[in-house]
Amino acid sequence: MGLYLVQHGLSMSKNADPEQGLTDAGRIEVQRVAIKARELGIGVSRIIHSGRKRARQTAESFAALLTPGREPVQEKGLDPLDDAAAFAACLRPDEDLMVVGHLPFLERLAALLLTGDPEPTVVRFRNAGIVCMEYLHDRRSWAVMWILTPEMV
Repeated sequence: MGLYLVQHGLSMSKNADPEQGLTDAGRIEVQRVAIKARELGIGVSRIIHSGRKRARQTAESFAALLTPGREPVQEKGLDPLDDAAAFAACLRPDEDLMVVGHLPFLERLAALLLTGDPEPTVVRFRNAGIVCMEYLHDRRSWAVMWILTPEMV
């Protein structure tokens, strides 16, 4: 299973857009990373997002290239301060899943999966970047397989 954790693209301030949609630069970065992910043959069965505008827009950009014809789905439990343990308990090790969300939730989820504790920061996320994690069945644990940031593409 590949678990692809994606922090939404760079978003506008609340003054510029109360819903904090993506900036033009944010859209471009997300598009570049999504194109590179497709070129690398990254496959996902589902893309889920928090429902916040910036996460939805990011998820839609990835879906257009990685899951053509399948829309990303809004899921509860992916907001910035939501409980990473509750979400982690629902993960299926047999599914290639992309989760588009926010900090600190994604940092807490990665820490929880890697160390059993959501508090230490063990992975630094970047807007529009992908952190690929894999469940190692023989060790019954998660590992970071690779990270792709906009600066790399």
